[in-house]
Amino acid sequence: MFNRKMIGPTRFEEYSEKYKDLFLMTRRDGILEVRMHTNGGPLQFDWPVQAAYGHVWSDIGRDPENEVMILTGTGELWQIGNPEVWNTKFMDWPNRRKLEMYHESLRMIENMVHCLDIPTIGAVNGTGAHWQLGTLCDITICAEDTAFFDAHYLGGVPPGDGIVLALQKILGSKKAAYYAYTGLNITAQEALDLGLISEVMPREQLLPRAWGLAEMIMQAPRSTRHLTHSIVSHPWKQAFAENQGLQLTHQLYDMAIDEEGIHERLMKLKERFQRNGR
Repeated sequence: MFNRKMIGPTRFEEYSEKYKDLFLMTRRDGILEVRMHTNGGPLQFDWPVQAAYGHVWSDIGRDPENEVMILTGTGELWQIGNPEVWNTKFMDWPNRRKLEMYHESLRMIENMVHCLDIPTIGAVNGTGAHWQLGTLCDITICAEDTAFFDAHYLGGVPPGDGIVLALQKILGSKKAAYYAYTGLNITAQEALDLGLISEVMPREQLLPRAWGLAEMIMQAPRSTRHLTHSIVSHPWKQAFAENQGLQLTHQLYDMAIDEEGIHERLMKLKERFQRNGR
């Protein structure tokens, strides 16, 4: 007879403690709020953070006590990208680390789609890196001064991390290509008009609204919640299965043959990154 405790899900008390330096978690009546942070401020993205994403989605998804998830950031920025992570050219990375980078990049977003079988709400509290995580949620609301953009192409890198895939899926191929090449900002109101997000509101109203939506969702039976999420998230599962591996491989291949390196190009755009949280 197997020991159910040995193979069962990690308890909330364990994984909330394990990830507390990156994701502060609050759970009430089945609603889990996951707030990204670094030292109480906006999350500072780096490679350990990227690896942690894949693990945290798995742990959250395996806990049957989680019924609805709210994902949000800290302060006025969603999360902050750090050009310094590219001090070492990707072509000079050890081959094993390049392979790990491929898998971690995939799990960061694929595990969010495949491991979470519950309704999700993205409460995007401001501009920042990897905003596609917020738009992958079933419902996405954002602060009124948020801007969405992708600077990969401007930094000399093919956009394969999932942002353009999100734009293609939501906006269509033509608009996605335009924003991929130009790197132009999509304001909160434009994002609403384009269908990228669900609602726009002042930042101070964002989390109360997210909790209100979560409480509304909780009124339906458990099976209804889970199976509705399965229906609305299925297009994302199809998109990732068909395209994400290809897009990411294109990005990493170009990085692997890039003799100049990303860092110098990113530093030319540093002011914009800092202003917009990239």
